Amino acid sequence: MKKLALLVCLLLLLASFGGVAAQDEPLVVFGAFATPIEEPWDGVIHAALTKAQEDGLIDYSFQDEIGYSGDMEIVLREVADDLQPAIIFGDAFGNEEAVRRVARDYPEIAFVFGSGLGPSQPNLSVFDNWIHEPAYLSGMLAGSLTESNVIGVVGGYPVPEVNRIINAFVQGATEANPDAQVLVTFLNSWFDPAAAKEAALAQIDAGADVLFAERFGVIEAAQENGLLAFGNMSDQNELAPETVVTGPVWDMEPTVDFVINQVASGAYTGLDLKDFSMMGQGGASLAPYHSFEDTLDPDLVAMVSARQQEIVDGLFRVDINEEIPAEAVVPGEATIGG
Repeated sequence: MKKLALLVCLLLLLASFGGVAAQDEPLVVFGAFATPIEEPWDGVIHAALTKAQEDGLIDYSFQDEIGYSGDMEIVLREVADDLQPAIIFGDAFGNEEAVRRVARDYPEIAFVFGSGLGPSQPNLSVFDNWIHEPAYLSGMLAGSLTESNVIGVVGGYPVPEVNRIINAFVQGATEANPDAQVLVTFLNSWFDPAAAKEAALAQIDAGADVLFAERFGVIEAAQENGLLAFGNMSDQNELAPETVVTGPVWDMEPTVDFVINQVASGAYTGLDLKDFSMMGQGGASLAPYHSFEDTLDPDLVAMVSARQQEIVDGLFRVDINEEIPAEAVVPGEATIGG
């Protein structure tokens, strides 16, 4: 009897992680995004929610470009009162206090937000883009592909969530090429393609021949100068097929599926959902090489593939370093690090 009960529990546990359970009616879900949906971070969340809607699991609507001037709280309260969704997904960075105030006042709604802080009971779950592992793999490739031994990285804000991606990229680059120098410039903006391109051009002038586009706008600079680049968050090869080698990809589908299951089954509670964004859970990956599959050194591809398998198997751990990268350039500040 105990064995049977144990088997039933195991099957239920597997079911909660192995796809979305059948529902009578799609759940009403709203996406609240501070930046334009073209910004890759919010774009990844939007893509996963759109996929869930296409699968008939949710009735999804969204608003983007909400900003950081207090409008997020107004939007969330209006949506909670008028739409009465089962779940609200979004990005809380820059709007932490507003999101948490509204979540507290609407405990019947599941709030699931990107955040650098922890969850809050009973109804606020948090997630983040834990893509430092494929960022490390991208760095290995960049360090091996550079001919000048100078690599450029343009990031948003020097916050822990961005720092760990960039530091992992630097770790991979310098492990593959100890002679590599990595230039890091922050924009102090989440979405400013013109400024990102300008920063990338400055790095090119300083000798960089490979670029990591942590922010949108860098790839254009690489393409115009006939250089190689690495995308971020999503597969960005289509932006410049002869420029973008690969890049870390964030997949929110495992997170979205888990939350839908929890809400549909009445078992939702505020959780830290970070594990669903890692390679081991399928929430992070290295983008396909596309046409570069035929031009990259097979030994380099094999080396990166072997390390990737070690990460997935738990045999290799990419450092989680959330400090500001050494020698980073931040607008309005002196060079940081040393």
